[in-house]
Amino acid sequence: MDTLSAKPRQTPAERAASGPAALHQALADGDAALLRGYKAGTRVDELIRLRARMVDDLLRGVWRELVGASEDAALIAVGGYGRGELHPHSDIDLLVLLADDGEQRLGGAVEKFLTYLWDARLNLGHSVRTVQECASEAKRDVTVATNLMETRRLAGGRALYSAMRRATSAKEIWPPREFFAAKLQEQLARHEKFHDTAYKLEPNVKESPGGLRDIQTLVWVARRCLGSAEIGALIEQGLLTELEFRTLEQGRQFLWKVRFLLHQLSKRCDDRLLFDLQRDLAHAFGYLDDTNNLAVEQFMQRYYRTVMRLQRLNEVLLQSLKENLLHEHDAQEPQPVNERFVVRKGFLDVAHSRVFEQFPPALLEVFLLLAQRPDIEDVRATTIRLIRDNLHLIDDRFRQDPVARNLFMDILRQPRGITHNLRRMNRYGVLAAYLPVFERIVGRMQYDLFHIYTVDEHTLFVIRNLRRLAIPEHNAELPFCSEVFTAIAKPEVLYIAGMFHDIAKGRGGDHSELGAVDVREFCEQHGLDAHDVRLAEWLVAHHLLMSVTAQRKDLSDPAVIHTFAGQVMSIDTLNHLYLLTVADIRATNPELWNSWKDNLLKDLYRKTIDALERGLDNPIDADDRIREVKRAAAELLDGAGPRVTDAQNIWLDFGDGYFLRHTADEVAWHTQVIMSRHAVGEPLVAVRRATQRGSTEVFVFVEDHDNLFALVTAVLDRLGTDIVDARIVTSESGWAVDTFMILESGGEMISDAMREQEIKQALQLALRNPDDLPEVVRRRQPRILKHFNVPLEIRRTDERRGDVTPLEIIAPDAPGLLAKIGRAFVQCELRVHNARVMTVGERAQDVFFVSDKHNRPLLDSALERLRKAIDAQLHGSA
Repeated sequence: MDTLSAKPRQTPAERAASGPAALHQALADGDAALLRGYKAGTRVDELIRLRARMVDDLLRGVWRELVGASEDAALIAVGGYGRGELHPHSDIDLLVLLADDGEQRLGGAVEKFLTYLWDARLNLGHSVRTVQECASEAKRDVTVATNLMETRRLAGGRALYSAMRRATSAKEIWPPREFFAAKLQEQLARHEKFHDTAYKLEPNVKESPGGLRDIQTLVWVARRCLGSAEIGALIEQGLLTELEFRTLEQGRQFLWKVRFLLHQLSKRCDDRLLFDLQRDLAHAFGYLDDTNNLAVEQFMQRYYRTVMRLQRLNEVLLQSLKENLLHEHDAQEPQPVNERFVVRKGFLDVAHSRVFEQFPPALLEVFLLLAQRPDIEDVRATTIRLIRDNLHLIDDRFRQDPVARNLFMDILRQPRGITHNLRRMNRYGVLAAYLPVFERIVGRMQYDLFHIYTVDEHTLFVIRNLRRLAIPEHNAELPFCSEVFTAIAKPEVLYIAGMFHDIAKGRGGDHSELGAVDVREFCEQHGLDAHDVRLAEWLVAHHLLMSVTAQRKDLSDPAVIHTFAGQVMSIDTLNHLYLLTVADIRATNPELWNSWKDNLLKDLYRKTIDALERGLDNPIDADDRIREVKRAAAELLDGAGPRVTDAQNIWLDFGDGYFLRHTADEVAWHTQVIMSRHAVGEPLVAVRRATQRGSTEVFVFVEDHDNLFALVTAVLDRLGTDIVDARIVTSESGWAVDTFMILESGGEMISDAMREQEIKQALQLALRNPDDLPEVVRRRQPRILKHFNVPLEIRRTDERRGDVTPLEIIAPDAPGLLAKIGRAFVQCELRVHNARVMTVGERAQDVFFVSDKHNRPLLDSALERLRKAIDAQLHGSA
């Protein structure tokens, strides 16, 4: 072949212009080359800039082919792409800038260009505007103005591009003070969206507090307000130190690498650190499991600690800019606070730069002053830096100093500002320095779905929840808890228990026992009296006791209440434990708290109060309880119409267990429903939307059948409800008197009549043919549950219940789980007498009180058969 006559080899840009498929392939080839570069050790910051340049070349080739060289249109890169940074699946944001009459002459060509890019399946974000339209939109929306600050001309009219830059400059719109105030508000709103924490279970690398957006906010503000093209230029202006710049750059490099790998692993533009990917990322970063910490927990702790440092830097820099931009004209003289501190332009500042060297306890005094002086807006940036630079002064000598210890306790005793200042102390590193045991939990995650915050953040949320109970304006949130809080003589003891309840997570061993040792040492060192030391120690050691008792044990059993009251011993201890339990559950995962749990804990609290007031040597007698329930129910019925004698005749058929397990209100309602039925022998179903227990009550009165529990649970599951409790009673004449407490899948009670009717009709229809079990609904397992391997466990609990066997069944949570367990009970010929249903993240931990078909306790062989039957149901082999 004559080489001189061969066609010259096409460049990637030329190939891309030969058709959308060719453009798609050229981009794929380029991305594959970048991935090879990553594996060969090329830094991610180089790779994302290389990708931006590669896309530049490809788009220019297509633009030349379809739009040409007209000066009346310009192709502009905006946003992250405009900065020259493009991650593997990030949006390619473009602005097509047209002259005022450009649409008429070039609109068709631009439309072909954009269609070509869509056909090539590019992740495209685009707008088509004139210069005037750009200026108008930017003036109206600071986000648009910000995007237009980060632009590069790729092709087309230079003059047009220059005109747009002038029209959207700080001289024309969004001058520095206004721009800064708007961006500050924008960041606050974004942080609020993420509950003002970067430490959630699946954080967003880009948008969460301390993420890439926070770094970019600093760049935008520096560029708009100070004319600095790069953040490094802030060093020259005295707003950033060399160490801070290195920290910022290291953090950005780490987050870029995380984001780059996220895009590669997910093969899409998703900046969330999803559970699906966290393990793979941990391994990509070289982490390995060890005795006390999974690789994923080590990686995520590094992530959380990195974003904490970045969040701290963001705060310092924005604070410094805020002082310079928003308060530059404040002429007020510094107001002395004491010999160590002044208030300067509304900000707390040190009186001189050697304050902390000369008086180290001032590192704690800062936060006490902030709590005592609500007129102080914040801490001055220079003082925040000094705090950070002097953390080394918080050593063993500092911790043993009575002045420092008193200051720390004074902070906890303040009537306001405790939560804000503990969070500040955590951000600045002071809390971890003062409490070395706290340092171990900073940024520590637990790889499960139950805890959605890191341990340190969860701990501060617990204290925040406790504090809100002390503030009158929050009384409507949890009125009963707020009332109980008024009986707490020393709230600081409760806050200390909250601070230490999870302090030993991740050390190995029982974290409650280890934490109790830590809190005892802290309390003794900080001068608490012997009673308060014992109380704090007991609370930390037993902080799970009330939650476990309420959610896993039968509160209708007087023996359960008596045992719990014997562990608590006093009403004062009960008050503390109750409030700590509520605060803990609500701080673990806001979605776990609902009206059912609220009323469950209230029920245990009130019954325990009664037991303690009676005296532990005078336990509640079951017969007394039964007589009281019947008396109160008769009183309710007497005022409601039905004759009490008729009701009592019905009750003769019900065993004692029925009256122990139901309230007088429930007994009265059941009786009314039974007495008002029209067709004897037909399945009777009634629904009460709202009850005193904080759930919707479904009452079933029908001839007993072995399939009944399995049938009802299957129907309620098909309807998308969650069963939280079941009370199964069989009357002397063989009728099922069953109660199911349900909630909607979102945790709320049934709220409308149509939904109520739907539940009644579905159950009545199924109960007419109890031999025909409905098929268990086959729903797709939620994405997040697929990444946990929860082994099936079945074990007896420590409760003693006569002829029934209390079983705890732990299984992986999945759609239709309770219905599947119900089918397994049927297969094994077991009878369910009571059920407590609880999901803890990815694990279902349900307690069932069961017997064999002859109402006898289960033998070990029956447990093994049940385990095999449930396992078969879970894996679809039954």
